[in-house]
Amino acid sequence: QVQLVESGGGLVQSGGSLRLSCTASGSFLTINSVGWYRQAPGKQRELVATWRTDGNPYYPFTTKGRFTISRENHKRTWALQMSSLQPEDTAVYYCYALITVESTVRRDYWGQGTQVTVSS
Repeated sequence: QVQLVESGGGLVQSGGSLRLSCTASGSFLTINSVGWYRQAPGKQRELVATWRTDGNPYYPFTTKGRFTISRENHKRTWALQMSSLQPEDTAVYYCYALITVESTVRRDYWGQGTQVTVSS
Protein backbone atom coordinates (compact mmCIF):
# COMPACT_ATOMS: atom_id res chain seq x y z
CA GLN A 1 0.00 0.00 0.00
CA VAL A 2 1.58 3.22 -1.15
CA GLN A 3 1.06 6.27 1.04
CA LEU A 4 2.22 9.87 0.87
CA VAL A 5 2.78 11.56 4.21
CA GLU A 6 3.17 15.31 4.44
CA SER A 7 4.77 17.44 7.11
CA GLY A 8 5.17 21.14 7.63
CA GLY A 9 2.62 23.87 7.15
CA GLY A 10 1.12 26.09 9.80
CA LEU A 11 0.57 29.78 10.43
CA VAL A 12 2.92 32.45 9.13
CA GLN A 13 2.81 36.21 8.71
CA SER A 14 2.66 37.87 5.32
CA GLY A 15 6.12 37.91 3.75
CA GLY A 16 7.24 34.87 5.72
CA SER A 17 8.41 31.43 4.65
CA LEU A 18 7.39 27.84 5.20
CA ARG A 19 8.68 24.47 4.07
CA LEU A 20 6.55 21.43 3.30
CA SER A 21 7.86 17.89 2.92
CA CYS A 22 6.34 14.73 1.52
CA THR A 23 7.55 11.15 1.84
CA ALA A 24 6.31 8.14 -0.08
CA SER A 25 6.10 4.84 1.77
CA GLY A 26 5.21 1.33 0.71
CA SER A 27 6.27 -0.94 -2.11
CA PHE A 28 6.66 0.42 -5.63
CA LEU A 29 9.12 0.54 -8.51
CA THR A 30 9.58 4.18 -9.43
CA ILE A 31 8.37 7.66 -8.64
CA ASN A 32 7.78 9.12 -12.09
CA SER A 33 6.85 12.66 -11.19
CA VAL A 34 6.01 14.67 -8.08
CA GLY A 35 4.28 17.92 -7.34
CA TRP A 36 2.37 20.13 -4.98
CA TYR A 37 -1.19 21.39 -5.28
CA ARG A 38 -3.36 23.58 -3.09
CA GLN A 39 -7.04 24.15 -2.54
CA ALA A 40 -8.52 27.23 -0.93
CA PRO A 41 -12.11 27.29 0.41
CA GLY A 42 -14.59 27.54 -2.43
CA LYS A 43 -11.92 27.14 -5.10
CA GLN A 44 -10.67 24.33 -7.28
CA ARG A 45 -7.45 22.51 -6.52
CA GLU A 46 -4.59 24.15 -8.40
CA LEU A 47 -1.00 23.28 -9.21
CA VAL A 48 1.69 25.21 -7.35
CA ALA A 49 4.83 23.32 -8.43
CA THR A 50 5.83 20.12 -10.13
CA TRP A 51 9.01 18.19 -10.88
CA ARG A 52 8.39 16.88 -14.32
CA THR A 53 9.46 13.58 -15.84
CA ASP A 54 11.97 15.46 -18.02
CA GLY A 55 13.82 16.43 -14.86
CA ASN A 56 12.83 20.07 -14.86
CA PRO A 57 10.64 21.95 -12.42
CA TYR A 58 7.57 23.87 -13.49
CA TYR A 59 5.76 26.67 -11.66
CA PRO A 60 2.61 28.52 -12.64
CA PHE A 61 2.80 32.31 -12.66
CA THR A 62 1.11 32.46 -9.25
CA THR A 63 4.09 30.85 -7.51
CA LYS A 64 7.05 31.31 -9.86
CA GLY A 65 9.93 33.08 -8.19
CA ARG A 66 8.52 32.49 -4.68
CA PHE A 67 8.15 28.71 -4.41
CA THR A 68 10.83 26.09 -5.01
CA ILE A 69 10.27 22.37 -5.39
CA SER A 70 13.11 20.01 -4.61
CA ARG A 71 13.56 16.29 -4.69
CA GLU A 72 16.17 14.11 -3.11
CA ASN A 73 17.58 11.84 -5.80
CA HIS A 74 17.08 8.15 -5.16
CA LYS A 75 15.00 8.98 -2.12
CA ARG A 76 11.32 9.04 -1.53
CA THR A 77 11.10 12.59 -0.32
CA TRP A 78 10.37 15.90 -1.95
CA ALA A 79 9.83 19.36 -0.54
CA LEU A 80 8.26 22.72 -1.26
CA GLN A 81 10.04 25.81 0.00
CA MET A 82 7.66 28.77 0.06
CA SER A 83 8.81 32.34 0.53
CA SER A 84 7.25 35.81 0.31
CA LEU A 85 3.97 34.23 1.35
CA GLN A 86 0.82 36.28 0.97
CA PRO A 87 -2.68 35.87 2.42
CA GLU A 88 -3.87 34.58 -0.97
CA ASP A 89 -1.51 31.63 -0.53
CA THR A 90 -3.71 30.41 2.33
CA ALA A 91 -4.99 26.94 1.44
CA VAL A 92 -4.70 23.25 2.15
CA TYR A 93 -1.58 22.00 0.38
CA TYR A 94 -1.37 18.48 -1.05
CA CYS A 95 1.63 16.59 -2.31
CA TYR A 96 1.20 14.42 -5.36
CA ALA A 97 3.11 11.64 -7.06
CA LEU A 98 2.73 9.54 -10.17
CA ILE A 99 4.14 6.16 -9.21
CA THR A 100 4.88 2.99 -11.12
CA VAL A 101 3.70 0.29 -8.75
CA GLU A 102 4.16 -2.61 -11.17
CA SER A 103 5.86 -2.88 -14.54
CA THR A 104 2.74 -1.79 -16.46
CA VAL A 105 0.79 -0.02 -13.74
CA ARG A 106 1.06 3.66 -12.88
CA ARG A 107 -1.14 5.36 -10.33
CA ASP A 108 -1.73 8.81 -8.89
CA TYR A 109 -1.24 9.28 -5.18
CA TRP A 110 -2.06 12.21 -2.91
CA GLY A 111 -0.97 13.27 0.52
CA GLN A 112 -3.46 13.91 3.31
CA GLY A 113 -3.16 17.68 2.99
CA THR A 114 -1.67 20.25 5.33
CA GLN A 115 -3.05 23.67 6.18
CA VAL A 116 -1.04 26.77 5.35
CA THR A 117 -2.43 30.02 6.72
CA VAL A 118 -0.86 33.40 5.94
CA SER A 119 -1.97 36.30 8.10
CA SER A 120 -1.89 39.88 6.88
